[in-house]
Amino acid sequence: MAGLSSRSQDSGAGEGYLGGQGSPSSIWPDFLVGQTDRPVRVLLVDDDAHIRLVIAQELMADPRTLVVAQASSVREGRKAIKQHEFDVLLVDLHLGDGEGFELLDYLKTVRPSAEAVVISVMENDDEVLRAFELGATGYLSKNSWFGNYPQAVLQVVNGGASITPNLARRLLQRFDKTHADLPKRQEPAEADRLSDREKEVLRMVAGGYTTAEIASRMEISNITVNTHIRNIYRKLQVRTRAQAVRFASLRGLF
Repeated sequence: MAGLSSRSQDSGAGEGYLGGQGSPSSIWPDFLVGQTDRPVRVLLVDDDAHIRLVIAQELMADPRTLVVAQASSVREGRKAIKQHEFDVLLVDLHLGDGEGFELLDYLKTVRPSAEAVVISVMENDDEVLRAFELGATGYLSKNSWFGNYPQAVLQVVNGGASITPNLARRLLQRFDKTHADLPKRQEPAEADRLSDREKEVLRMVAGGYTTAEIASRMEISNITVNTHIRNIYRKLQVRTRAQAVRFASLRGLF
């Protein structure tokens, strides 16, 4: 396991990068998490050394993200989760000595405030759902042309979700089919009590909007958005945004 706590001179994170035309940091709002003087800290777990190098280089080239440690197995991953301070876990599901699901579950116990993004060669719908149920807020295919690793890290740490468009479409189709097959029955009273405002917030959460983006679109404060989200969690009896979206989709709440 090797740590990466500093940037190399050729990583693209120097003054030329920061001052370059159209660089991400030059247009990044100062109210969002991930500033150049306080980048989002990432723990990367993948058993493929080449893939780790590629992902780490991409993250380190963006001044808003910083790889603080790497691991190549479940055993090393558990040790790194315990030893290092970080904000986002990037983890492959299929490791040499086990499955990344074990690390997602372990993360909830040791560092419950950290976000988790799964990286995988395959986009298996059942694995995606299981990862979300274990608290992941992002799922990226290593072969996808959509998005990138710094973007995914910054999305989830700012209250959003990161998922490729193709996968999102498949999951929505799956939810629609599941809902159509469910027998009609009385819904829990808590779900029925969602206000129109809360449903609007939940729709935006499902669309991948961050707390700040929801606040801007609804012309309310970030605090009010978070209050709505907490009320949604309580009424739907869920603990994560992914669980709330899945619950609402299965029951046709929007």
